[in-house]
Amino acid sequence: MNEFNSSVEVRWADLDPNFHLRHSVYYDFGAYCRIQFLAAYGITAQFMQELHFGPILFREECQFKKEIHLSDSITIDVKLLHAKKDGRRWTMQHRIFKNNEIVAAILTLDGAWIDTRKRKLVVPPPQVLAVFEQGPKAEGFQWQD
Repeated sequence: MNEFNSSVEVRWADLDPNFHLRHSVYYDFGAYCRIQFLAAYGITAQFMQELHFGPILFREECQFKKEIHLSDSITIDVKLLHAKKDGRRWTMQHRIFKNNEIVAAILTLDGAWIDTRKRKLVVPPPQVLAVFEQGPKAEGFQWQD
């Protein structure tokens, strides 16, 4: 798979007093896209609960490029920038597009998988690594030791 996109609708509650998208909503849009991406390949919330693991973030940063307003249509993509060969740690990037062509923001995040019972980092189940292997990757993507 070369790309994965999600569409979202800007709601009135997403706006700040300047009538553009609140900064924290960009992060929510990225989380929504990641969860949609994983779920599309069977890594659902139920699957993660049954196997007692889930994603955890260490860093998330956003570069704001253009304002987003209530009437804009929004599409978000996701790409893997790099990952450990066992899938334990990874870096992803989202581009948030307004009106299908203008990059409004770029989110970059570092994450890993945690055992939700032991509260320790773990190698994810093989199904997760399979999704990472098939999933969209950024130009220059490399597996890391």
